[in-house]
Amino acid sequence: MNRTIAEKPVEKLSEDEAREELARLAAEIAKHDRAYYELNAPLISDAEYDALRRRNAEIEARFPHLIRADSPSRRIGAPPAREFAKVRHRVPMLSLDDVFTEEEFREFFARARRFLGLPSDAPFHFVGEPKIDGLSISLTYERGEFVRGATRGDGIEGEDVTANLRTMPAVPVRLHGDAPDLIEIRGEVFMSKADFLALNAAQEAAGERLFANPRNAAAGSLRQLDPRITAKRKLSLFAYAFGATSEPIAKTHWQFLQRLKHWGFAVNPLSRRIGSEAEAATFYQEMAEKRASLPYDIDGVVYKIDDLALQERLGFVGRDPRWAVAWKFPAEQATTVLEEIRIQVGRTGALTPVAVLQPVNIGGVLVRHATLHNEDEIARKDIRVGDTVIVQRAGDVIPQIVGVVLAKRPPHAKPFVFPDHCPVCGSLAVKPPGEAVRRCTGGLTCPAQVVERLIHFASRPAFDIEGLGEKTIAEFYADGLLRGPVDIFRLPDQEAKIAAREGWGEVSARKLSQAILARKRIPLDRFIYALGIRRIGEVTARQLARHYGSFRHWREQMLAARNPGSEARVELDSISGVGPAIAEELVDFFSEPRNIATVDALAKILTIEDVEAPRTGSILSGKTIVFTGQLTSMTRQEAKARAESLGAKVTDTVSRKTDYVVVGDDPGSKARRAAELGVRTLSEAEWLQIAGIKENTAAPT
Repeated sequence: MNRTIAEKPVEKLSEDEAREELARLAAEIAKHDRAYYELNAPLISDAEYDALRRRNAEIEARFPHLIRADSPSRRIGAPPAREFAKVRHRVPMLSLDDVFTEEEFREFFARARRFLGLPSDAPFHFVGEPKIDGLSISLTYERGEFVRGATRGDGIEGEDVTANLRTMPAVPVRLHGDAPDLIEIRGEVFMSKADFLALNAAQEAAGERLFANPRNAAAGSLRQLDPRITAKRKLSLFAYAFGATSEPIAKTHWQFLQRLKHWGFAVNPLSRRIGSEAEAATFYQEMAEKRASLPYDIDGVVYKIDDLALQERLGFVGRDPRWAVAWKFPAEQATTVLEEIRIQVGRTGALTPVAVLQPVNIGGVLVRHATLHNEDEIARKDIRVGDTVIVQRAGDVIPQIVGVVLAKRPPHAKPFVFPDHCPVCGSLAVKPPGEAVRRCTGGLTCPAQVVERLIHFASRPAFDIEGLGEKTIAEFYADGLLRGPVDIFRLPDQEAKIAAREGWGEVSARKLSQAILARKRIPLDRFIYALGIRRIGEVTARQLARHYGSFRHWREQMLAARNPGSEARVELDSISGVGPAIAEELVDFFSEPRNIATVDALAKILTIEDVEAPRTGSILSGKTIVFTGQLTSMTRQEAKARAESLGAKVTDTVSRKTDYVVVGDDPGSKARRAAELGVRTLSEAEWLQIAGIKENTAAPT
């Protein structure tokens, strides 16, 4: 039997297998993001989570055209909770790429050199900092006074926890000495191991819930609705970065850390300025040896390029900076008993086996479930209910049950028989040739798929309808109150009927009606995302909304794009971040008359807001730009990233809608196409001028 997709090394995956694996990883990581960031109740260990993200990144690197709209590489965290006011970060609070070996560490910075066009042996100076396992926060100071504090949230918006942060002695109320008129300080709130044990002892004595680990204790303590509870918890803070600032504050990251200490912040005393990759490896080993004896939890070392000017040039890719990386520590294995194998049916009809385990503590996290991926993996490993299984958290494979302890197998254990019919609707479940996932053929007649689609529609990133959660939607569907998205907006007409339901009442029914009516006005990007089109996540939905501007224009262009040779289809394919695979999903969606009917019915009862181009103060804001040929002052990759940061829409195809074509050395057909269409071309010098960029002294090789 061939190895399953989940077990195959990335370099051996076929394109179809890679597509299937990316879909599984996107769903799995999204689930764990919500559990970790929003609920403070992780389902898996950090190492298992890191391994999921790592495999996803490796597949995307090999198959960049398969990157999904809902890819984990394009998002972090989870939306802020409803209980807290939302704070939009002036500068997004993004995450870090992870590496697990010295080879991967060196390759990360080799990519940075290639991006900048530097020689392969060009030296980098770094700052190494122990990676604290806590809760990321942003502190805003105006004229030296602390005015606002927020959690990272989803990286774009966080939760306003200002009142709670004010109770922490580690947060300066006023900065010492000179400081910019405006500055955002980023750091990590954490709880020491000793304080964590003391807190859990107090919780146990009071008969209250225990925290799984110091990270969860810190997050739960900071995200209290009553600041007096936070004040009773012993929370610490290490500051390590900045966001928006009204003036330059340093030339290097190391200089910035010294300013942080001068302003009154605690900076991790183990942080060190490092002169080479070899020194970085030595520092990593030193931190690994000290890990167990430190008074707080760390799960790796963060390395940042010291030169802030280089950091600015490198910028970000997806959710990760190109100038910093987290070198994570290896993880562990544990054994436990597999109590049950459950089959879940997802929104696309995929049947996914889930292992229900006897709870086991792995790296400080209580693990109760593990994904078994598909039936082939269960058969290959001969996993049976009742088996003692080995759960692995190593960084070089995906989180998984790696094997069975056969010596402990019960005599009555039988091979697992994967169902060939959907456990929800009874429809035939088929596995197409060459694919690993078995899918229900019930389509919209399968309650699991319909309910999952409705849950997606009402979820926070979509319509965000408070009071219409998973349980309520399932119950309303079972009782015939809901059959499709349009029915949601008919629920206020049935308020009396809902109020009469068990567990409801007039007040809760009225609140639900008000929540639904409040969502009859929605931004275009949220509307697109809510439709549940395969591969269309929040990031791509925003890109589509920004590109087309209005619902009417988007709908018209999607219908026109069904013609493969149309200008609309060419335009759709060329949108940065979309590409042929996602375009195909959109075309398929709009080729189904029932989908068009649903979209049109929703449009009649909703106000779908147009999108305005971002205002960056640049002449490029809202413009469509194409790069062709070789640039001498920067790589094309860096140029595209800079254009997008200035509010431009970067595409790969020249059309009548293109505003500028930047022409470098040895341009190809794009320059000729621009001339044919009368599109304005820019020399590299003109591009640098309108982009407000000083020409770099080091030319790319």
